[in-house]
Amino acid sequence: MFESLQEKLEDALKRIRGQSKLTEDNVAEALTEVRRALLDADVNLGVTTDFINNVKEKSLGLEVKGSLLPGQLMIKLIHDELVALMGTERSELALAPQPPTIVMVAGLQGSGKTTFCAKLAYSLKKKGRQPLLVACDIYRPAAIDQLRMLGQQISLPVFSKDDAKPLEIAKDALTYARKYGRDVVIVDTAGRLTIDEEMMQEVADLKGAIKPQEIFFVCDAMTGQDAVNTAKAFNDRLELTGVVLTKLDGDTRGGAALSIRSVLGKPIKYVGVGEKIDQLEPFHPERIASRILGMGDVITLVEKAQSQIDEKEAERLEEKIRKNQFTFEDFLDQMKMIKKMGSLRDLIGMLPGMDKALRNVQLDDKAFSRVEAMILSMTIHERRNPRVLNGSRRRRVAGGSGTTVQDVNRLIKQFEDMQKMMKSMSSGHKGDIARLQQQAALKGKMRQRAFR
Repeated sequence: MFESLQEKLEDALKRIRGQSKLTEDNVAEALTEVRRALLDADVNLGVTTDFINNVKEKSLGLEVKGSLLPGQLMIKLIHDELVALMGTERSELALAPQPPTIVMVAGLQGSGKTTFCAKLAYSLKKKGRQPLLVACDIYRPAAIDQLRMLGQQISLPVFSKDDAKPLEIAKDALTYARKYGRDVVIVDTAGRLTIDEEMMQEVADLKGAIKPQEIFFVCDAMTGQDAVNTAKAFNDRLELTGVVLTKLDGDTRGGAALSIRSVLGKPIKYVGVGEKIDQLEPFHPERIASRILGMGDVITLVEKAQSQIDEKEAERLEEKIRKNQFTFEDFLDQMKMIKKMGSLRDLIGMLPGMDKALRNVQLDDKAFSRVEAMILSMTIHERRNPRVLNGSRRRRVAGGSGTTVQDVNRLIKQFEDMQKMMKSMSSGHKGDIARLQQQAALKGKMRQRAFR
């Protein structure tokens, strides 16, 4: 995510690191490179100019205090300006006072509208809502079939009508939603070109008839500044309430994310971070700014973990670790949980500094599959009692999983090391842990006094 922009901003800020203080000259030199980095990322020219002027104005005359370095102060200023540029805080989904809440989804052809509709419905379903998907794209071949297939995948109804116009379909869908208690109606409209007056009028008429609480413009984050211009044309006709950026997991230049809020005056509400149905995230400007500057995104990482962890299962696992009963079956369960959270590179990239450290490192997500194949090639008895895995059993596991005996040996050794580590962590050092907690609390109080 934003790798190219991140690299260029990092190079720009190197010019001010090591300086003893912020001056007009070294600030100007660094901001010249920042400006170039933003323009290379296809950020709107006006937005870039305002951004640079704001950072320059705030930086000049600032005094570097205590142990804070000029480079750190400049990063803080740029981070805060990025946050302000993208909207300051998370913008929640607007809900109707009386159900159903109506969400209309518009955008260009191929921007990912239909997939977004299903992702949003799935996300709302997990929160206890009862969404209804409405297929109003009657022009694209197989668009309705695609939405039906996605609806089946997430066990949600899809309303459609053969040989009917979008306006009729949408009105009948609202009647259906009220009758069957569907509290969110998500209307998938046809992709259209802004120059197609007939199609633009159709979506404008649809908006007037169903009066949606949310009108989302879905755009491909890889299209850069062009997405902003298109969004502006849609906003002139529909008065959008928010923007959705798709394909943010690709080689995104950053132009759309950094320009669209400022130019359009509308919040970015969601971002698509993968092709899977659960890979939709609320847009948090502060977290995205941190990732652009290589500062990681630990909060999102923790939220991903929490969404996959079952509390009772966590307690059961903790008990097994305490009793030194952690097995390959438990290990397999934990691996499956991590795989659901996303790709290994994306997860590690959320840790501060790791994006830079792993920039040229190939992380192989297939390694998970190889380990899974080895464990599944073991018998239940072997998974629960790894000590019985002698030479002949290891050869059988290797043959069954398409790996080598050396791979199996390496896995068993790593598993044994992990068991030892878990045993040492839970072998009754409660007094040590309590002392560490007391020391941490004491250090926290000392820091509070130091900052008073």
